[in-house]
Amino acid sequence: MSETRAEDPTRRNLPEELRNEYTVVGGEWQELPDAVDDDLMVINMGPQHPSTHGVLRLILTLDGETVLHTEPVIGYLHTGIEKSTEYRPWVQGVTFVTRMDYLSPLFNELGYCLAVEKLLGIEDDVPERAQALRVITSELVRIGSHLVWLATSGMELGAVSVMLYGFREREAVLDLLELVTGLRMNHAYFRPGGVSMDVPDDFDGRVRKLLVDMPKRIDEFERLLTENPIWGERNKGIGVLTAEQCLDYGATGPILRSAGIAHDLRKVAPYCGIEQYDFDVITTDTGDAYGRFLVRMGEMRESLRIIEQALDRLPGGPIMVADRKIAMPSTLGLGPDGIGNTMEYVNKIMGQSMEALIHHFKLVTEGFTVPEGTVYTAVESPRGELGYHVTSSGTNKPYRVRVRDPSFIHIGTIPAITRGLLIADVIAAVASLDPVMGGVDR
Repeated sequence: MSETRAEDPTRRNLPEELRNEYTVVGGEWQELPDAVDDDLMVINMGPQHPSTHGVLRLILTLDGETVLHTEPVIGYLHTGIEKSTEYRPWVQGVTFVTRMDYLSPLFNELGYCLAVEKLLGIEDDVPERAQALRVITSELVRIGSHLVWLATSGMELGAVSVMLYGFREREAVLDLLELVTGLRMNHAYFRPGGVSMDVPDDFDGRVRKLLVDMPKRIDEFERLLTENPIWGERNKGIGVLTAEQCLDYGATGPILRSAGIAHDLRKVAPYCGIEQYDFDVITTDTGDAYGRFLVRMGEMRESLRIIEQALDRLPGGPIMVADRKIAMPSTLGLGPDGIGNTMEYVNKIMGQSMEALIHHFKLVTEGFTVPEGTVYTAVESPRGELGYHVTSSGTNKPYRVRVRDPSFIHIGTIPAITRGLLIADVIAAVASLDPVMGGVDR
C-alpha cells in the first residue's frame, strides 16, 4: 500500500485529512484502516439519480452518513447551444436558446432578444403590446417553473401528493402557453423586435380563470406544507447560505432573497416595462431550504399580481417593430398544425405580393445584419439572474453568445451547503437550489 499527496486542484479545498490518496491492491485492504485517521467512504450520487434534478453527478466523501465534502461533476447534458447560435442567423438563435433552461424557456428567449434589440438600437421601438405579452407569458412560465420545483422537491422528500398536485396545476399554465404559441415548451415565441404572433380571442378569459383558480391552489399547498412538522424537519436549517456567502458565490434569485437580500432585476434593472407594475420582492432571513420554499410560494402570488395588472392594461396595436428589414412581411398565426400555418398567413406570403414573398424568403434564410458591438442584458428568471453577453461582428450571425445561467452558478454552492449534512439531507439541500441541467451544460 502506498500513500500519495493529491495534486488534483479540485481537492485543494478539502480538509487536510482528506487530501491523502491511498493506492490499495490485493490483500492490502485490511491494512487501510490503520493507515487513515477515519473510516471514510467516497460514493457517487448520480449522474442518473432521481434526486439530482437532471444528470448531475455528486461525489460524496462520507464519514459514516455525514458528508465531509461534495464534488459536483457536470457536462453529461452538454449540447453546445451557445456555439450553435454562432452558425445561424440572429432570429434562428431563439430556437436554440429556448432549449437551455427548459423549465423557463421564455426567459432564455427574452434575454437573447433583449440583447439583439440593444445591438440593433431598437429597444425603445418594441410595441407596448408586445412588451406586455412578454411580461404576461414570462410570469406564467415563472409560476410553472416554481410548480415543477415544488412537485419534484415534494416527491424527493416523500410527499407524493405534492408532486401530483404540483404537476396538475402546472398543466393549466402549459395549456395557456400552448394556446398562445402552439407548444408546451421550446416556444420560439419571442423574436427580436417583438413576439411572433398575437394572442387568440379567448386568451383574456382563460388567463383570468387562472387568476381566480391558482391562488386557491397555492393556499392548499401552504396549508399542506408550511406548518407541516415533517416538511419543516426536512427543510429548516438545511442547505444554509448566509447573505455574505451568497454574495461571494454570486448566488441570485430565490437563494439570495432567502438570505434577506431583496435583489430582483425586475426592480433594480427593469425590462419590458415591468417597472409600471406593482409587486413586492419576497424575502426571508433564514437562508435555508425552508426559506427558499417560502420565497418561491410568495413569488407565485406576486407573478399573479403582475399578470393581472398587465392584462388589465394590455394595449392594442402591433406586436412587432415597424422596421420591415427586421419584421416578417406578415404576422404569424397559430394554425391547426403548429405555428405560422393559417391560411391568412399563407395567402399573404404566397398570393398577394411577389416582393413580400422574396423579402420573406430572404429574412428566413439570411436574416438581418446587426451592427458591430458587445452588450450584456439580464432578466430575472425563476432561478435568478440569467444574463446574455452577445457580440456582433456586423454580419447576419452572432460572433459570440455567452450565457450566465444561474443554475451553473448555484451548482458551485453545493460543497458549502452540503458540508456536515447527512446523506438524506443532501437531497433537500440540492433540491432547494432548483438547478436545471440544461442551463448548466448548455
